[in-house]
Amino acid sequence: MDYPTAYRFLTQQGQADPQDGEALLVRLSRGQPPIPGQITTVLLALKVVYEGLRGAPTLERDLANALYTLARDSRHWFEQGHRQGVDWPPLLGDDLRRISEAVGYIFADRWENIKSPL
Repeated sequence: MDYPTAYRFLTQQGQADPQDGEALLVRLSRGQPPIPGQITTVLLALKVVYEGLRGAPTLERDLANALYTLARDSRHWFEQGHRQGVDWPPLLGDDLRRISEAVGYIFADRWENIKSPL
């Protein structure tokens, strides 16, 4: 995956456009689990974006907004679904934590190994 592809993918996943039923935030807001491989692709895209922006003094507003929204709202929808009895995949909470960590690493311009639940 290259930087432009990762950028487009993350901005698409981080914008809760109800018209895009496959976007991560839309699926979570509807109480639907991610599409198989979607979380892995998000994490890969986050790493690619980090590498592409390493040392950059600024982030584009669209990307920053998408990253922030992805980290914040994915956890919100997960917790709301949990309260409503949604049967989420067993590792989804850990996956969303890893997404939030990766977003934080992009903002901090310092990548650390994302902790695995295993």
